[in-house]
Amino acid sequence: MTDSTVTSKQKEHKTRDYRKVFRGLVKYVKPEWPSFLIGLVLLLLANILALAGPRLSGEAVDAMGIDAGGVQFDAVLTKSLLMLAAYAGSAILNYMMVRLIARTSKRVIARMRQDTFDQIIDLPLSYIDTHQAGDLVSRISYDLDVVSTAISQDIIVIAASMITVVGSLVMMFRMSVALSMAFLALIPITVLFTIYRIKKTRPLFRKRSRKLGEMNGYVEEILFGQKTIGAYRKESFFTEEFCGINEEASDAHYRADYQAALNGPSVTLISNLSLALVAMIGVSLFLKGGFTIGILTSFILYSRRFSGPINEIAAIIAEMQSALSAAERVFTLLEQPPEPPDAKHALPLENVRGVVEFDRVSFAYTEDQPVIKDLSIKTKPGELLAIVGSTGAGKTTLINLLMRFYDPQEGEIRIDGKNLLDVTRDSLRRSFAMVLQDTWLFQGTIRDNIAYGKPEATLEEVRRAAEAAHIASYIESLPRGYDSLISDSASNLSQGQKQLMTIARAMLLDTPMLILDEATSNVDSQTEIVIQDAMNKLVQGRTSFVIAHRLSTVRNADQIVLLRDGQVVEQGTHDELLARGEAYADLYQAQFS
Repeated sequence: MTDSTVTSKQKEHKTRDYRKVFRGLVKYVKPEWPSFLIGLVLLLLANILALAGPRLSGEAVDAMGIDAGGVQFDAVLTKSLLMLAAYAGSAILNYMMVRLIARTSKRVIARMRQDTFDQIIDLPLSYIDTHQAGDLVSRISYDLDVVSTAISQDIIVIAASMITVVGSLVMMFRMSVALSMAFLALIPITVLFTIYRIKKTRPLFRKRSRKLGEMNGYVEEILFGQKTIGAYRKESFFTEEFCGINEEASDAHYRADYQAALNGPSVTLISNLSLALVAMIGVSLFLKGGFTIGILTSFILYSRRFSGPINEIAAIIAEMQSALSAAERVFTLLEQPPEPPDAKHALPLENVRGVVEFDRVSFAYTEDQPVIKDLSIKTKPGELLAIVGSTGAGKTTLINLLMRFYDPQEGEIRIDGKNLLDVTRDSLRRSFAMVLQDTWLFQGTIRDNIAYGKPEATLEEVRRAAEAAHIASYIESLPRGYDSLISDSASNLSQGQKQLMTIARAMLLDTPMLILDEATSNVDSQTEIVIQDAMNKLVQGRTSFVIAHRLSTVRNADQIVLLRDGQVVEQGTHDELLARGEAYADLYQAQFS
């Protein structure tokens, strides 16, 4: 591939990025266009009043009689008062405009943040599995804060600067065309330099946002594993590793800010050269009687007003580049396809009996690494199917396929004879209750957590579910009972108590099918007995899938399936598999020897 082809593709990619950001911003700003239009009118009026100031100042200078030799006190006072009124009116209008735009941009960003959160919730599990949680959090917090600043402040500054530049240029040409042309001689250099700096700094700000997201993801990962880190005394190792990540993020931040910091002073230098040229030519024309000292004063003030906004725009380019990179990351996330929609012919799964069949199913997360290979399993209604095997055998993947977090590449999964691709995901997932190894309780009351899947449940229904799960006595011993608050991350509960609450949640849901994924793996033997008893009640009358490492918990299963490398190695009851004396028997003996 030639260099010209690469450059062409890079330019096309950048164009697409700009278009994506522009389209995204227009989509969110469009509903608020009346407010932004009023803000623009206020901004225009404020700048028109401000632009009257230099002209009135020059007229006041001429009224002082420096050229004519006589002071016109009334004219000086009138021009001064008008100038004061113009600047005061401009300040009031600017204040009104800033408040209006700030409120409007707050609504825009609130919608963007809500849509970003909704998108994260709707993303398929395949996307979540391949992206750090901290990076996603960074997009909904840091990146949107940067975009908010751009909408509420930076865009206003640019709009005001453009109005001031155009207005000043018009006034300058009305005073002296020759002097204006001399002043504008260096403007092309400023424009070309600004374009060059934009191209140079934008990739740096894109990298800065990416590195910050990676650092946030790493910190979140470490916080979740803090106990393990402490137990293995790995603090110094992760401190050194974070030092490297932090160095990369800081270096990316420094490079972006350093390059951006060069913009303002460089443009200021070019502008000052223009002003110096204007002063030299202006004095020469004044001495030749080309215009009055008041006109020269007004012209220099307008040239300063012309140069000031250009300097501001140059200085704000850094923030705009950061905002563009941040917005690009947000809109890239918003453009990610959500979980595929149900098929048009999909129907709700109703009156579920619980006949589940995997028919020659094959699946791979990546094409060259199959996880499930030509797997066939069938359950009867109300049957308890235990899935066992070593780590990486495909047990959890089987559950992911059953819940349609992923779809198989080959074969079919059927419930009551219906292909899962032909039923709606919502009805499918409502047919299951899940108790997972990693318990999840949210910050709120115990009652709300147990009734999570059935929020309309009465207190008595919640209490009965808690009693069946052997957690009622603990809850009722608390000062506020079922209205007791669970702290953030449920740190005020033991692992066993959290697990029993998730079992109570599943009992209250009362679905025809059930999934238990290593529900007793994180508790001691005594707590395991309590949880096991609760689970025995939970599985009664339901088609249940139990993933277990501890084979003692699945001895009473109707079927036990032993997986190895995504394939069924053995299948049968506990006694049948022991009698065969093969892989399952070896695994069982290894656990109890």
